[in-house]
Amino acid sequence: MTELRSQTAAVIPAYQDEKHIGDIVRRTCERLDHVLVIDDGSSDQTAQRAREAGAEVIVHDQNRGKGEAIKTGLGQGIGREVAWMILLDSDGQHLPEEIDRFLSAAASATRPTFFIGNRMNDVARMPFIRRVVNRCMSSQISRVCGQRIPDTQCGFRMVHRQMVPELLGGGHRFDYETEVLIIASRKGYRIESVPITTVYTDQVSKIHPLRDAIRFLKLMWRYRKLPHAAGSRPEY
Repeated sequence: MTELRSQTAAVIPAYQDEKHIGDIVRRTCERLDHVLVIDDGSSDQTAQRAREAGAEVIVHDQNRGKGEAIKTGLGQGIGREVAWMILLDSDGQHLPEEIDRFLSAAASATRPTFFIGNRMNDVARMPFIRRVVNRCMSSQISRVCGQRIPDTQCGFRMVHRQMVPELLGGGHRFDYETEVLIIASRKGYRIESVPITTVYTDQVSKIHPLRDAIRFLKLMWRYRKLPHAAGSRPEY
């Protein structure tokens, strides 16, 4: 898997995460040769901590939203000699050591695939309300995507570079992570789940419940009205 490690870049969107980002970057650098942090307009020491830990850092001049940070990172990644890009959060919810699980899945892939983490086999450590909301949202999104995705809310992901140009549109904030699943599905890509550990410690959610719920409902309504392109809908 050594060759695959050198062909994979990590993209880590970050905002006001000076407490965790250094540790996440150091542990990610132990797994991959290329680590890119997108500081989405933080006012703290996020960018500095990331550089000190060994990451390349791109700084947005203002907060544009997680979706825009991810797109900046993916856009930078396709200009490099990498075949795959791994997305993980900067706040400690994803264990960099489990990057190896994604690399193993990619090593056996026979075509470009969208891999997404699945925490739903480890729900005892997930707060009850998040567990309920996740199951509900994942069911709705799976229906729109036309394929079963147990944990659509997981930000730990791995995508093949061939897919990236298709993923540079979509929403600007947290709705982006949902929309790219729909876009990838409707382009005919298979989305496969990779079991990962559920981690909840001292992270403070950056999601705004009412605002982001409205965005989600609008997104679902829009895509339910749009038919799948002929031949692009995978089996559910």
